[in-house]
Amino acid sequence: MHYLFLTILCSTTIALVLKHSDTKRGEPIVLLAGNYFLASLISLGLLIFNEDTSFSYQTVLFGAFLGLLFVFSFFSFAMAVSHAGTALATVSSRLSVILPITFSILLYNEIPSSFNMIGFLFTLITLILFYFSIAGQNSEGDNIHKHLYLFLTLIGIGISDFCLKIFNNWRPQSEEPLFVLTIFSFAMLYALLFIFIRRVKIERYTLLLGIGLGVPNVFSTYFLLGALSMLPAIFVYPVVNVGIIIFTAVFAYIIWKEGINRFGKWALVTGVIAIVFLSLK
Repeated sequence: MHYLFLTILCSTTIALVLKHSDTKRGEPIVLLAGNYFLASLISLGLLIFNEDTSFSYQTVLFGAFLGLLFVFSFFSFAMAVSHAGTALATVSSRLSVILPITFSILLYNEIPSSFNMIGFLFTLITLILFYFSIAGQNSEGDNIHKHLYLFLTLIGIGISDFCLKIFNNWRPQSEEPLFVLTIFSFAMLYALLFIFIRRVKIERYTLLLGIGLGVPNVFSTYFLLGALSMLPAIFVYPVVNVGIIIFTAVFAYIIWKEGINRFGKWALVTGVIAIVFLSLK
């Protein structure tokens, strides 16, 4: 269970850093490049000091693909923040839980219990309530772009999360350090290539903020892989997603004094209920 809590803590930190970057109008791709740079260094260190590491070209190729998907997902999320606002973008990213849960049931025969089904229901209610709590807020840009980026965020993050489940069931655990290193190294290369082609201006503050973001990012991946190795995905994904929403809402209220209306308050309550039922055997 400690892997679950650490995953939620790291992922909440990522959401709060992205929120802070948005308030400073930082360039998202520069933030991502700095993030993946430090994540690659940390992953390399963990690989070097792991004596049980093994290697395979399948893991490298899968990691290279997932690195591209990571960049796509983060960039879609950043664009969704810009066009639809941080709150809607966060809810859309958490709605992505639908995909890994569905695929885990269909492809890995992870059959939910009665308590799990009640937990899923409250998870859906939580997400809907959070949507209504912020649906009337802001949005820059037209509705077509707003909904497009929200949809791409949901699809990208949902598939990325399920790819971790695929790796966990496909490759030996000894290849996990190589897998994580490959993901972040290729993600950094893709981000740098985009910066070079588009000639994006690199601002020092945004780059340093991105480097700081790399710490919770790499460990959130490790902790999520650890949780998936010990617990069924149909339990891990909804608990992590609901937990991130609750923690993010509470810290956003404390740090930026973001108010929580009655829909948001009810969502916090149903979120706690969802986690309780998902935790029951």
